[in-house]
Amino acid sequence: MQLTKFTDYSLRVLIYLAHLPEGKALATIADISRDYEIPATHLMKVVHRLGQRGYIVTVRGKGGGMRLAKPPELINVGELIRDTEDNIDLVECFSSTKQDCPLLPACALKNVLLEARKSFLATLDFYSLSDIMGLKTPVRSHAVHLIAAPVSRKKKAAA
Repeated sequence: MQLTKFTDYSLRVLIYLAHLPEGKALATIADISRDYEIPATHLMKVVHRLGQRGYIVTVRGKGGGMRLAKPPELINVGELIRDTEDNIDLVECFSSTKQDCPLLPACALKNVLLEARKSFLATLDFYSLSDIMGLKTPVRSHAVHLIAAPVSRKKKAAA
């Protein structure tokens, strides 16, 4: 599964806003566009959606800009993905309107892919914006790394 640029840019905007210093309460589309080299026209759409969905607060006028609407710990990555991806169907048979696949009546692949999508989103649900800001290692990621780390033969022999 590949996330759209819209979702990628949404994540970048939120990470940018989460890193704002205490003294600078607002950032502008121009700031993010310049720093991340993203076209401002794309960011306008992203910022609009993030504002609609309650992730950010926008302030109009001179000295205006945007900031997070809630602390990074309260912004769930899985929820954000669902809010920014218009279509997370892995294959056409997931769609309720497009059922053209001739394998559909007897195909077991659909159930496997549905389970995979559910697992993908469940993993993302485990993380908040604060986990992906680069300030700390997410607990789950660190634990998986420790479990999956290979043990050298020298260490095994010494144990």
